[in-house]
Amino acid sequence: MNVPRTIRIAAPRRARSRVLAAALTGTAAVAALTGCAGFEYREAVCGGGEYPALTVGGTGSACFSDKEEPSAGYTRYPAGKVPKEVDDKWDVYWRTHTVDEDGKITSVPAGS
Repeated sequence: MNVPRTIRIAAPRRARSRVLAAALTGTAAVAALTGCAGFEYREAVCGGGEYPALTVGGTGSACFSDKEEPSAGYTRYPAGKVPKEVDDKWDVYWRTHTVDEDGKITSVPAGS
């Protein structure tokens, strides 16, 4: 029996197409279900061209332009202890610590 040439060629192409479609669908499903776990968004404390400053005697903070000094009542964070991202090591630390009028780091009483 002679099988037309088009059928012999078409069948393997359909099978390859199905395998490719299944692989692409699986990849898309994995990416959707994992939420692209390899990519974590971290929010910066301040925007570009700004730096954070701490309230003197308190745990508040504000961002100031790199071109200006902090306003009265604010001071720069001590060198090496500047928070860069929300919830990073130093952002968490400064929630319970502050700098007094003399520049000394002190703990803040709970509930302050």
